[in-house]
Amino acid sequence: MTVLRFPLILLLAGVLGLAGCSVHQPVSLYQLDSGTPAQPAQSSGMAVLLGPVLIADYLQRETLLQRQPDGSLQASTDGRWAGSLSSDISQLLLRQVAGQLDSQRVVLAPATLGFTPDVQVLLSITRLDSGESQPAVLDAQWRLIDRRGQVRDNRIIHLQEQHAGSTAAQVQAQGVLLQRLAEQLSVALKPLANQPPVVEAPRKPAAAKPTAPAEREKQPKIPMAAPIRTDMEVFRF
Repeated sequence: MTVLRFPLILLLAGVLGLAGCSVHQPVSLYQLDSGTPAQPAQSSGMAVLLGPVLIADYLQRETLLQRQPDGSLQASTDGRWAGSLSSDISQLLLRQVAGQLDSQRVVLAPATLGFTPDVQVLLSITRLDSGESQPAVLDAQWRLIDRRGQVRDNRIIHLQEQHAGSTAAQVQAQGVLLQRLAEQLSVALKPLANQPPVVEAPRKPAAAKPTAPAEREKQPKIPMAAPIRTDMEVFRF
């Protein structure tokens, strides 16, 4: 009995192992391609506050979504994002913009205490996806706020990029779209580099308090009492 039971246990183990392999298929992890941005050299270049960068709700997940021909989205079965897609987008744009402007003073919001930007970029990305037979599409909008708090540029962007169809090719195409977005953003930022400094209006000096003698002069004068003389005589007997 013992000799027959041992081959049976091996057979069951082999079947369970094959079943496990068929259920747990390997899933690839992907990150956006940031290209080869130039390393900024100027430590005193243009000061840019990048953000807040708002990402569409449907993109804030690890699942890599696939756009279908009917416009619907389905979760990919063979790939997902390696980390936070929102963080990858922000870091990609930061490196690209800093390289395009050749400035080490490009930071992500929120800014540290004491950092005064020349321009703040308010960026909203409402779409970034693709499908096996659908091109990669990026929809975004930015607003540029100068150091006086005025809106200097407001633009809506729509970009497309074709790909070979595989999941890796789709992710690469999405990275290319973000690189093109950063390039267009940098072109819009460069004319705002030489802004005149903000000069605060001079404050009016506070009125000096009146001195003690001046206060006494302003007080109402009360006439002094004087003795009254009469012509009456007093007789004594």
